[in-house]
This record gives sequence, structure tokens and C-alpha cells, in this order.
Amino acid sequence: MRRLLLLLCLLFLALSANAQKRDSLLVVNARWTIDSLDGMVLKRMHFTHKECIGSNQFIAILEIPSESPRRLAFSYEPRRTPTSEHARKHKACAAVNGSFFDMSLHNPICYLRINGEEIGENTPQKSDSIHRKYYQYGLIRLQNGRPEFIVPDSARMWEQSLKGEDVMTAGPMLLLDGRRVPQRTDKTFVSDRHNRTAIGVRSDGTMLLVVVDGRTKESEGLSLPDFSCLLRFLGCCDALNLDGGGSTTMFVEGLTYNGVVNHPSDNGRYDFKGERGVSNCIIVY
Repeated sequence: MRRLLLLLCLLFLALSANAQKRDSLLVVNARWTIDSLDGMVLKRMHFTHKECIGSNQFIAILEIPSESPRRLAFSYEPRRTPTSEHARKHKACAAVNGSFFDMSLHNPICYLRINGEEIGENTPQKSDSIHRKYYQYGLIRLQNGRPEFIVPDSARMWEQSLKGEDVMTAGPMLLLDGRRVPQRTDKTFVSDRHNRTAIGVRSDGTMLLVVVDGRTKESEGLSLPDFSCLLRFLGCCDALNLDGGGSTTMFVEGLTYNGVVNHPSDNGRYDFKGERGVSNCIIVY
């Protein structure tokens, strides 16, 4: 019986490895729609026939090479505002939705510091004023407009001791130093397919903003383990999960519908019109 179980385990691992290799080749060799922009490259692909990680997927990637003059910043609005409007108000050429927020109160529920001003705090676990929530175990600190990825301490307000003008907490971390970060198996937030947004970097310094649509038959979304696989396929060595679901939006000035280049799902349709108002964004200037 033990030998049988060992053989089954080895078979499962072999099949999983083959599936990941197949998906990796599919992503790398796909015929992406490519727009070369000023200091950026936008790539988009609609995978159909359930061919990408076992499902239909629409993926958009904004690449910012290390030599590009483009830099990142954070934006915040006191009332939830669509990502495209964040970008226009802050004179950004591109943007994705940022970290998590309270839909009713409009405020960030993860630590957020912009230009040295503390705007958002980590909300505590229920009946726990010390430890942080699962989606608060990663952060980026911007240094001259480029992200540094940090895994924080478990103390809820650890970020207050962190130096830097611009800090955004989110999570979980998906990749760190080229390796996938193990994810919890007891949370549907992790295991179910959803729209996803992430920020990542390659070893050569290229910054990536990545969105995957979800919650429609045209694009079903990804679990967090599958999302981390995708980001590794794309060459990231570090990557942080941002807010997803109906918040997932990518804006690029002058393209497609009102600058929205993916299919936000808050209207329940696979079109460009389903933007959700969000509290904060990562913008490109």
C-alpha cells in the first residue's frame, strides 16, 4: 500500500510538472497583441478553448524596462474612484488598481503611505489588535519610483517603523527571490478562481503590472497558486498580489475603451465598462 501511494504521488508530481511546462510554453509562445508605448510595452492575450491553466483567460501585462524613464507612484482618493479617473486626475499615463479597501467606508484597510503621509492602517484580525490579516503579509516601498519588495513582521503596525516616503501593503507575496511563496490551503480567497492584479519585477529590473480578468465564461480567473505560476512564466523573480475581483483594472492612456484595456467585471459582462471605484492605485508617470 505504501509503495502504491508513493507511486501515485510521484505520478501526480510528474503530471503537475508536465502541465506547468505546457502552460509555460503556451504563455511564452502566445501571439500577444503588443503595443509599444513611450517607455512601456503593453501585451494582451485572450486564451480560449480552456487552454491556459485549464481555463479561458484574458491577460494584460504592462512592461516597463529598467532603462525606461517611466516611474511608479501611488494615488489615493477619499471616495472610491475608478482606476481610469485616478490616472487622469494624477496625470498618469497608465495605472492598475492598488491595495485592499473598505467598500462602504472607502478607506484603505492595508497600510498606505504617500509622500510621507500615513493614509491607511492595517485592519486587525477579529478580536486581535496585534496580528495582521493574510493579505497584509507583503508590501512594496518605492525608491525613486521603483519597487522594493518586503515581507513585514507579524505585528500589525510594523510599517510605521519602516523608512520611506511611499509604502503600500498588500498580499500575499507570490514570488520572492525567484521562488514561489507557499500559500494557505484553507482560504477560498487563495484557492478559488478570481480576477487578479499583481506587481512584479524581473531580474533585469523590468517592472511588470499584470491583470487577469475573471468571473465570466470568457475569462474565468486564477487561483493564487496559479497566478504565481503565471508570474513566474512571465519571468518575475519577485511579485506581490494586489486587490483583485471586481477591482481588477488596467488603464493605459489613449487605448481601447476610455483607456481601460482589460474587462473589469463589476457589471457582470465581458466588456470594458465594468470599472469599480477603488480607494488607491499604482500609477505610472
